[in-house]
Amino acid sequence: MTSICIYLQVHQPYRVKRYSLFDIGNDHAYFNESGGNDLNNRRILRKVDDKSYRPTAELLMRLLNRHPEFKVALSFSGIVLEQLERDAPETLALFQEMVRTGRVEILGETHYHSLAFFYSRPEFEKQVEKHRTFVSRLFGATPRIFRNTELSYRNDLGTWADEHGYAGIITEGWDRVLGWRSPNYIYRPRGASSTRLLLKNYRFSDDVAFRFSSRDWSEWPLTTEKFGQWVSATPGDTINLFMDYETFGEHQWESTGIFSFLEHLPAELLKNPDLDFKTPSEVVAAYEPKDEIDIPQVVTWADTDRDLTAWVGNDLQRSAISTVYGFEGRVLAARDTELLEDWRRLQTSDHFYYMCTKWFADGDVHAYFSPYASPYEAYTAYMNVLKDLELRVKALPSP
Repeated sequence: MTSICIYLQVHQPYRVKRYSLFDIGNDHAYFNESGGNDLNNRRILRKVDDKSYRPTAELLMRLLNRHPEFKVALSFSGIVLEQLERDAPETLALFQEMVRTGRVEILGETHYHSLAFFYSRPEFEKQVEKHRTFVSRLFGATPRIFRNTELSYRNDLGTWADEHGYAGIITEGWDRVLGWRSPNYIYRPRGASSTRLLLKNYRFSDDVAFRFSSRDWSEWPLTTEKFGQWVSATPGDTINLFMDYETFGEHQWESTGIFSFLEHLPAELLKNPDLDFKTPSEVVAAYEPKDEIDIPQVVTWADTDRDLTAWVGNDLQRSAISTVYGFEGRVLAARDTELLEDWRRLQTSDHFYYMCTKWFADGDVHAYFSPYASPYEAYTAYMNVLKDLELRVKALPSP
């Protein structure tokens, strides 16, 4: 028996508006929530909800009702849950209805979709706890599987997950990490005793998430029959299809046939009696690890390098991220709730992703996701905001 394990990532950042030099000291509203421009976070959330979140949730609910065997996992950043609760409560109610079926697992992560694990362990743990509390309130669930922002992982994160009682942790099944091994099994993280490592089958996942609508792809069009044949012919205990939730309707538009593909996929896979669906928790409970995996350097899902260079690969990004984490002591000492919230929203990894200056295919992907005209515009707005944040810190009375 081979299990199909599907996990979908749901996230929307609070984008920094085009914050100019003249705004410093005068405007503390860093995240545009009104107006008609392309950085209006509320407008973007509603647009993505119309195209992707709501129709995909409705479709997944139909699949859960139609196929008692169908299961899926969802991972929400805390900040997208905040926005859904405020601006799309009907969609949030659909997600809650899905979880109540008992066949949809919610994963744990950082509330602010940050890279804090690599810059401040105390801050990372605070964000994970905030996310856990938020998920418990909205879904009545306690995450048992952890995914770090951008699927970023190295050995000490596996040890951390083990020490904090997580049954599993997920990351990219990257060839340089696996060597001769297959991503279609579970593994022991180096230094962990109980936690198990689930690895994304990036080839199958990216066939859907990135190549589905590409007419230049030799396998276009991708049908459920073709995909089912590939999966059925693949050995292993678990085939982990990990992708962005917005694959459905936003990155791959409805006109590509992506919704039809998803709607018919469970039935196609279930034609094979040797395939079933499992959630990540069920996968780690069902199968024994095949080996120990040693990942001393950070691996992520992004770009051809599969490392952190998508976020900290140039001087702009390194300057921005070191500056924002450099404020930690002063922000915490200030004991100002609004200041703390702004500082944490500024840790969201998307801000640094927009500053990437890579070329060719990697650069095209970054440009697609960025609302700014250039990486330099993103950097300038962000650093202007940090200058204002610094002024606010200095203006507060000493505790």
